[in-house]
Amino acid sequence: MSYINTLLFGIYPYIALLVLFVGTWVRYDHGQFTWKAHSSQMLRKSNMVLASVLFHVGVLVIFFGHLVGLLTPHWAYEWVITPGQKQVMAIVVGGIAGLMAILGGGMLAWRRMTDPRIQASSTFADNMIIIILVVQLALGLLTILPTLGHLDGGTILKFSAWAQGVFTLQGGVADHIADVHWIYKTHIFLGLTIFVLFPFTRLVHMLSVPVEYFGRKYQVVRKRA
Repeated sequence: MSYINTLLFGIYPYIALLVLFVGTWVRYDHGQFTWKAHSSQMLRKSNMVLASVLFHVGVLVIFFGHLVGLLTPHWAYEWVITPGQKQVMAIVVGGIAGLMAILGGGMLAWRRMTDPRIQASSTFADNMIIIILVVQLALGLLTILPTLGHLDGGTILKFSAWAQGVFTLQGGVADHIADVHWIYKTHIFLGLTIFVLFPFTRLVHMLSVPVEYFGRKYQVVRKRA
């Protein structure tokens, strides 16, 4: 069991990050015409806007919440908030964002699986990734159950130590989460797998946010008669 834990959470994270960075770079360098979200809004707009807004807002809150929550050292926030308070905040904010994301993602998945026009334009990767994301969101919500049993913040410190250890290339990081609940481990494993799939799916469009759009000059598209 110790070997499997080391393999999944001590070695696999580095493999996943390597595939993420190298695969994304290669795809951007050799396949820029495939670097898009393959939007299906023009094919069927019904319920698209609501589902998309719920999903994207929820996922963005969850993503940045994980990024800041896991990679911020304990000493940087301990004078403001305790680990226990941080864990409660993660449950509340993450729970609300998770419900939004899973509702929007479920609507998008149902639309993609049942609408004939969307089905005809969808690839296997399109269908696979939306299902995986919905499952991952469901697992994230399920982690709230074991978390409610211990709100002292000890668990979140373990995950922070693991994540910071991975990103600073430390050895033995798997030991930090060796004894956590299996729901947490499944959630982490699937999250790492999403990193592996990232360069080969439509998820790459996350890196193409048109930030320059907000600072561009005003353009007159059509003059008034």
